[in-house]
Amino acid sequence: MAEAKLGKGKKAESSNQEKIVATFQQLRAEQRAIANKISELEGEKREHQIVLEALKDVPADRRCFRMVGGVLVERTVEDVTPALQHNTEQFTALMEKLMVQLEEKGKEINEFRTKHNIRLQGEVPGDRDASDVSSTTSNTQGVLVS
Repeated sequence: MAEAKLGKGKKAESSNQEKIVATFQQLRAEQRAIANKISELEGEKREHQIVLEALKDVPADRRCFRMVGGVLVERTVEDVTPALQHNTEQFTALMEKLMVQLEEKGKEINEFRTKHNIRLQGEVPGDRDASDVSSTTSNTQGVLVS
């Protein structure tokens, strides 16, 4: 009877560790998604800046084409330039907000790692910045994530 209780305890512990790992991986996936969005916005901003640079020496009344919602629209350089400058500013503002979210997500991940004593594969136990883990946490069994 005592052996049956031990078996259930190990299953519960294993299930708990799987939940911890799944949560940790979800947090990391969210962090990667934010980083990918920042990278995508940086590329869009660079493209807008290249177009603005190219249009700088072009006469204002010259016609140009702009893709708006999948439709190619004919405009003048005078009409397009302010819109491109506005979009560039919006990209910058959005990237700043996403950088703050990325930092917050990183802090959340580090707190989660510390709370659950999570080590990444290949990481030496004292290798993290948050190596000042309390003695009660260091005595608990850690979770190894690949």
